[in-house]
Parts: sequence; C-alpha cells; structure tokens
Amino acid sequence: MKYCILMGSPRKTGNTISITEPFMEELKAQGNEVELIWLYDKTIHSCKACRVCQLDWNVFGCQHQDDVYPIFDSVLNSDVIIFATPIYSWYCTPPMKAVMDRLMYGMNKFYGEEKGPSLWAGKHVAVISTCGYQLEKGADLFEEGIRRYCKHSNLIYEGMLAERDMGYKHTFIDDLKVQHAKEFAQELIQKIK
Repeated sequence: MKYCILMGSPRKTGNTISITEPFMEELKAQGNEVELIWLYDKTIHSCKACRVCQLDWNVFGCQHQDDVYPIFDSVLNSDVIIFATPIYSWYCTPPMKAVMDRLMYGMNKFYGEEKGPSLWAGKHVAVISTCGYQLEKGADLFEEGIRRYCKHSNLIYEGMLAERDMGYKHTFIDDLKVQHAKEFAQELIQKIK
C-alpha cells in the first residue's frame, strides 16, 4: 500500500513530526511505501472557486500554476492519505486548509454544469494531530470536518491519532506516544487490508 502524508506543521522538529515519524517507521517496517510532503515548503495558492477545475473531468485542472499539481498526483497515486497537522484555533494550519480546499474542488467534479465523478473515491483517509487542549476540545472539530470532507468526497475515513502537548515545560514525545503512533499504524494496516 502507498501512504501519502500531507504534513501541515511549519516546524521540522516539532510535535507533529515527532509523532508522525514512529507512525511512518511502523508503516515501512510492514512493507508499505510512504511519501511525506511538507506543505509549508510548497507554494499553495488558495482556492478561488473559479471552477476551472470542473472543465475536464479527467484531470486536476486549476487556474493556479503552483505546487498543488504534484501534490494532486501523489494523492491520486496513493491508497491512503494522512492529514498530519497541529491544531491552530481548533482547525488545521493554513497550508493544510488551502490544499484541502484545492483537492476538494479538483478531485470532485461535482460543481460544473453537470455532476461528474470523484477522482479519488474509495481512498482511505486518516488524521494525525497535535494540540494544546484536551483532545475532546482540541482536535474534535478538525476530526468532524474531516469526517464530512470524506463523506462528501466518497473517501473512507479510518480514524485519528491525536496527542496533547502539556506545554513548554514538558517534553512532548515519550514512549507512550511512540507506542500510540505505532499502534495507530498497525490498526490502519489491518483496517485497509
């Protein structure tokens, strides 16, 4: 199986990557292919709902000529999409939101003169998130948004790994969080078989 991880963190050594790394290691140890895309390293313009993407049902198609085209290809060529993001103001980071909007329109040919197909229908989706609040009040809104996103796009939502940061005086990553990340990878592998 091929996993595409869209990394929404701006920090290359932050909490979100520290929990994503053992997750990726477990996936690879079980023979899966993993691609990690750092969204903050990419040029991603915001969707303008111009509907250029709706003109051709066979391609992504967009007025913006930016880095979302190769991201689209990676997502389309994967079996599983992982949205990995810290939670800022109860939702994902700005580049994650921008790429999600662009994928929503570009992958779903629902918004033109006639309703077309979902190019990514049937793909599996999961979330890895980190936040400073209690998980039921920190990551819950993003998870609900992803559930609706998946339902609308005919994607299969497989769950979320969320971990809390207790603050700057505490070490975020520990053996228990690493164990959670590896177990989450194992659970996904079993669900998707």
